Amino acid sequence: MPRWEIKARIVARLARTRFAREAMAGTANFPSLSVKPTLRVWVGLGLIGFSYVIGWPAVGLLALIAFHLGESMIVAVGGPLVYGLSHLVFFAGFYLAGSHYAPFFFRWVTRKTIEKMGSCSADEPPIRH
Repeated sequence: MPRWEIKARIVARLARTRFAREAMAGTANFPSLSVKPTLRVWVGLGLIGFSYVIGWPAVGLLALIAFHLGESMIVAVGGPLVYGLSHLVFFAGFYLAGSHYAPFFFRWVTRKTIEKMGSCSADEPPIRH
């Protein structure tokens, strides 16, 4: 089975789902982007920004401290813990801020994917542009 035929079947199956039908019926406007962000969104964006501060820079600082003190266990134990904490902070921020924007974004991505990949049919290979 050729690759393009597999792709066409995947697109056809995806297009039959309720989510994809709703995405295709909708327009590309993002009504949530025209509204002033709420406090929840600002806190979420702040947490996402803060997660970058406590990510690799904090691990690098732990490595520097471990080097100067001659204790490699500081970075061996503290590095993964701090990096894991930064992931948790990022996920919390995404939950607060991203839950507001994610449904619109995923509908748009689904519609664009089906439009782009749906140009090929199961009977003939896709046209190369």
